[in-house]
Amino acid sequence: MKTEHPSRIPKLIEQHADALLTDWIARQKSAASARPDLIGAAELADQSKRFLAALRSGLTDAGFEDIDAAGWGEARGLLRELSRSRATQGFTPRETASFIFSLKQPLFDLLRQQLTGKPQEIGDEIWRASLLLDQLGLFTTEMYQQSREEIIARQQEEMLELSTPVVRLWDRILALPLVGTLDSARTQVVMENLLERIVETGSEIAIIDITGVPTVDTLVAQHLLKTIAATRLMGADCIISGIRPQIAQTIVHLGVDLGAVITKATLADAFAVALKRTGGKMPESIER
Repeated sequence: MKTEHPSRIPKLIEQHADALLTDWIARQKSAASARPDLIGAAELADQSKRFLAALRSGLTDAGFEDIDAAGWGEARGLLRELSRSRATQGFTPRETASFIFSLKQPLFDLLRQQLTGKPQEIGDEIWRASLLLDQLGLFTTEMYQQSREEIIARQQEEMLELSTPVVRLWDRILALPLVGTLDSARTQVVMENLLERIVETGSEIAIIDITGVPTVDTLVAQHLLKTIAATRLMGADCIISGIRPQIAQTIVHLGVDLGAVITKATLADAFAVALKRTGGKMPESIER
């Protein structure tokens, strides 16, 4: 249902859409925030044309007051899409928001031209338009930030995957070299990757190498024990390698019980134990 309001802006945008669009695109291209290296002229023109049509539709259907109203759905969708795209392309929040704010001057110029001799009406219309575009600009910034957070979260997940590789050392023997801090989120990834590989390869022993773990505290030790327990539930045993003297002292000081777990100073020592337990033969290069 259309909302009645006294503004002449929707009608003026409809009547002078081509001139307004041309002026707006020209200002975007010449602005300090322009990024022709990230977006082509054709794409910029298409985005501007689509949004101008959505702006007129939103004004006609829902008015100026609430951009969360159903009538503004198309405009919000376009801005959400634009923000996500520009966040991926490498635009800054300021450069993204300028898409909306750069429309102010062309629209204000149009109002002055078409309402000559009516200063009160010009002032009222400019005020309405300014408040509306400010809301839309803030919405664009919020959507940009949300998109960036989603991108960062996805990249962090991908980095966790890359930082926890499960390597098949030998028949029925896997190795999981850990580098860096072992927190709750990473422990979950570690367990999932390790358990999946145990099922895929039918492995009997998993060597967890902590040579690259800088420190072991109570929390890290608990995470290791959880991983070991989950591995055993899948029918495989764990060997922990990379136990340096200072880490051994810390584990004893913390009172962490690793008595049921085989521990070795190096990955090579752990591999040798794993081979014996699985009935494998030590490669000659390692025996020497």
